[in-house]
Amino acid sequence: MASAKPDSIELDLQTARLGVIGGSGLYAMDGLEDVRKLKIKTPYGKPSDALRLGRIGDLEVVFLARHGRHHSFTPSEVPYQANIWALRSLGVRWILSVSAVGSLQEHVRPLDMVVPDQFIDRTHQRPPTLFGDGLVAHVGFADPFCPALSRLLSDVGESLMPEGRSLHRGGTYLCMEGPAFSTRAESELYRSWGCSVIGMTNHTEARLAREAEIAYSTLAMATDYDCWHQEHASVTVEMVIDNLRANAALAQQIVRMTAERLAVHRIPSGAHHALRHALMTPKEEVPASTRRRTNLFTAPYWGSFR
Repeated sequence: MASAKPDSIELDLQTARLGVIGGSGLYAMDGLEDVRKLKIKTPYGKPSDALRLGRIGDLEVVFLARHGRHHSFTPSEVPYQANIWALRSLGVRWILSVSAVGSLQEHVRPLDMVVPDQFIDRTHQRPPTLFGDGLVAHVGFADPFCPALSRLLSDVGESLMPEGRSLHRGGTYLCMEGPAFSTRAESELYRSWGCSVIGMTNHTEARLAREAEIAYSTLAMATDYDCWHQEHASVTVEMVIDNLRANAALAQQIVRMTAERLAVHRIPSGAHHALRHALMTPKEEVPASTRRRTNLFTAPYWGSFR
């Protein structure tokens, strides 16, 4: 099969699906119709859980519990590569990530929500790429969240926030390794950097999604003030769980309405062509095992490999 010319590749978003990744406290997706449970084998191992394929209005949606339905994976243990490969193999081209975070700023109050637009990564035990092993790809990641998808998510979220709670557009998500929460010194350091929220999962997920040419956005649910705020108790698991429960129904509603609007608008994203100029290694020099493992991503540019 001849390789397609990168500039001539077209993406049919009418058949694309939305992926929803649920974090702590969100282990199922309400409102899905005609649900099928799918167990996907990937070249990167098993995903966190079975994927649930269903429908919201005219849009097919794939739900995955990031930590497993029984919260079995620490943030470092989440099989990020397998999760992204599985979603992409099912035709997912947009991902909405729902995640619990701590607030690093006074104005982001517990039970508020944030749609961040930047990351700082402080992890050190995560898979760096879907590629490697004889294949180098350098994707652009200056703007790690899809601006158009985040704008849609923010518009919906703002319209649904109850009185006394806010949705914040933009902000920096500090991704820490975990699973322990921050020390006070770390929390104050991240505040001095201007970070808005702190979490343990989204940076790796977003980076691999970009390599898989999937548009990515996060609905970050603030559960606490981390441990920096002198007038509030330091973060505890009990506090996080209580606030997650309070936010869960609203988060589900925001995701459902965003899916309904996405079904109509089918937003194109620069992320959908992230590999167009990113594949650095000549395909003839890539080991066959690596070509097979990455064929899902490279086939539009190099032709299918068997």
